[in-house]
Amino acid sequence: MQTARNVLFVPHGAPTFALHPGAAGAAMAQLAQGLVTPRAIVVVSPHWDTAVPTVGTATQLETIHDFGGFDSRLYDLRYPATGCPEAAQQVVVALQTHGFAVQQDAQRGLDHGAWIPLRQMFPDADIPVVPLSVQSHAGPAHAYRIGQALAALAQDNILIVASGNITHNLRDYQTARMAGGQTLAYVQDFADWVHQHMVAKDTPALLNYRQASASGARAHPSEEHLLPLFTALGAAGPQAQPQAFYRGTSDYVIAMDGYSFH
Repeated sequence: MQTARNVLFVPHGAPTFALHPGAAGAAMAQLAQGLVTPRAIVVVSPHWDTAVPTVGTATQLETIHDFGGFDSRLYDLRYPATGCPEAAQQVVVALQTHGFAVQQDAQRGLDHGAWIPLRQMFPDADIPVVPLSVQSHAGPAHAYRIGQALAALAQDNILIVASGNITHNLRDYQTARMAGGQTLAYVQDFADWVHQHMVAKDTPALLNYRQASASGARAHPSEEHLLPLFTALGAAGPQAQPQAFYRGTSDYVIAMDGYSFH
């Protein structure tokens, strides 16, 4: 079934997800096969965090290996996507029209929060990509408004891919390992809370997740990995019905749930 809108929230997991995609990667690949081929992809990654919204305008996008200490094979992987200056300017104008101060970056490539999920979904790298930064200091409501500014682009055959993770407390990874390799209870609790409120389209509660949920603050000691979810919600619009295309956990503490909008 094809999605009614070109908006996705996808997990990118740990860098090793690129080598071991498992069930989450298979679900992402299957989802992509059901999409109408977009003319460009706008990818929002938590690993590009800037003071103001910044749009990547490069024509050739470097594969950025912004991590260290992992399997050496990861550093040989490339995602040779091209940029799309025309679509990038559409993003700039859309954000400016909604009152945002916008910067442009003609050098920015694709960090692992961008190229790892795109590689799962579009392995041929044959669709132009426009990177868009997050502003972690500005919070969920700001990220939601960014999405609202992108909504018109999603109706113009531009795919909005918001990349993040429903939980992201890597300090708890060692705790989970020492506890016998079991997923900590709050990880599933918060993923379930998000799913419940996504299905109910309870956007106010989601935007207020740190106060409205029992585990939100622990699930996200810093907010950048959840902010793309709010951008996806804003871009999809209030009439769209979120649907989980995958739910599961990786590395004990990373909820890998992904959502499309119908």
